[in-house]
Amino acid sequence: MSAPVKSADRVLLIFELLTEHPDGLTLVEVQQKMGLPKSSTHGLLHTMVSRGFLDLEQSTKRFRIGIRLWQAGRSYLSAASIEKLALPYMEAVRDRLNETVQLAVLDGADNVYVAKIDPDHQLRLASHVGARLPAYATGIGKALLSTLDDDEVLRRVGDEPFTRYTATTLPGPEALIAELHEVRRTGYAEDHAEYTPGVFCVAVPLARAADRQPAMSVSIPDVRKTDELIAQAIEALQGAAASIADRIP
Repeated sequence: MSAPVKSADRVLLIFELLTEHPDGLTLVEVQQKMGLPKSSTHGLLHTMVSRGFLDLEQSTKRFRIGIRLWQAGRSYLSAASIEKLALPYMEAVRDRLNETVQLAVLDGADNVYVAKIDPDHQLRLASHVGARLPAYATGIGKALLSTLDDDEVLRRVGDEPFTRYTATTLPGPEALIAELHEVRRTGYAEDHAEYTPGVFCVAVPLARAADRQPAMSVSIPDVRKTDELIAQAIEALQGAAASIADRIP
């Protein structure tokens, strides 16, 4: 295991320390409790304040947990709660189609899978909860990217040609933006074996839940893919998305 980065380790220790002191601590108190030099403690604390991860109360000179950490906690709880809320609908989609159903959230330029329901046949998608894939190469990733404006998409994916995983992977940002315009028009995204050979995927974004907007997908092996099954998958996913939206406060 690699040695921890000293400055990053100190930042995390400060978070842990201030979590235990909700009324806040002064610079000197933080310095003494952590045994750090005053100059480096001052620099770390004020950098964290400038980024919104800590608050500094001017009258008492006490540092407290800031709004950005609160937002991060809300994002975590949002992902956990939407997963729990979505699971019955994912199961219903799986029961109707007998295909793999997945739920993912966007993290930077990647989609991260947070839930998966397998079909009862042996030909299953080799994926797992926690897997991270480039959003431009998956149907569920494109559904997630479609909820952002074009400038934000480009900021995340960059301006270089994309890594090609299969012959059908999108070549670069220009092709992605064009496809996202179509996703926004139709309300669903497709993945024509763009990351996993032999697997077609269709996906829809779900209703916004706090700071995170998940997406749900159905993956269909090419050997079972038909126009009728694809249409049923789109209908089932959009119905699930509408039902989940009705239940989000």
